Amino acid sequence: MANIGNSTYELRYLDELSQKDTLVHNIHPLIKLIVSLSYIVLAVSYGKYDIMGLLPLIIYPIIIFNLGDIPFLPIAKRTLIVLPLVLGLGIFNPIMDRNLVTLFGNFSLIGGWLSYITLIIKSLLTVVSALLLISTTGIEKIIQAMSQIKISKIIVMQFLLTYRYISVLLEEITNIWTAYSLRAPAQKGIHYQSWGPLLGQLLIRSYDRAQRIYNGMVLRGFNGDFYRLNNNKLLFKDITYGVLWILFFLLVRFYNIPMLLGSIMTGV
Repeated sequence: MANIGNSTYELRYLDELSQKDTLVHNIHPLIKLIVSLSYIVLAVSYGKYDIMGLLPLIIYPIIIFNLGDIPFLPIAKRTLIVLPLVLGLGIFNPIMDRNLVTLFGNFSLIGGWLSYITLIIKSLLTVVSALLLISTTGIEKIIQAMSQIKISKIIVMQFLLTYRYISVLLEEITNIWTAYSLRAPAQKGIHYQSWGPLLGQLLIRSYDRAQRIYNGMVLRGFNGDFYRLNNNKLLFKDITYGVLWILFFLLVRFYNIPMLLGSIMTGV
């Protein structure tokens, strides 16, 4: 029961963070979406052995954490959720790729391990950037920005409704769990014979709840379109924010900053 409550709280926690009043929070949502998408494309564009080139990308989340006053540990905890999946996807890399790859100087590493580490770094960076976007913007403003760049209306609505209905599903699970616990207070967990009936109840209750919500939306004028308020206009600070980050991304993509710094320090 506590775990379900925690899941509901954690789902809403990012929305609560998006209500802060900081420099990053006040940037236009469209600019933040473009910057985040550019960052993700940049991260995945690196080669499987280019771990040194990825290192400067850590600067972006560090700056956003500080300028947006976003706590690190909650975001890190949510980021690590995808780690088992990433570890499973690349677990055979060290076995399949046994070639030695030189990183710098005389230091070499098996290509499989290098690509494995690179995959993990890429995944963590992209997930962190997505979580930071939600934490500094809010899901509604992200949806507005998605519609402004002409993303399909169906995709936009599916994204919004799926995100919102997760909390509805968790509420129904909480209600079912509470009712079951009251009827079997001495039992630890749910007996396996009750799994099927409870799952069926969850499906029926969720469908019924979703239908009531949809009827309420229709009565309030919903016709499949997402209406947005066009109060936010692009300001000079928004454009400056976007241009500076894009320039930084281009700089770290076309110039190997760690290697350049190493050459300067060693005089080579």
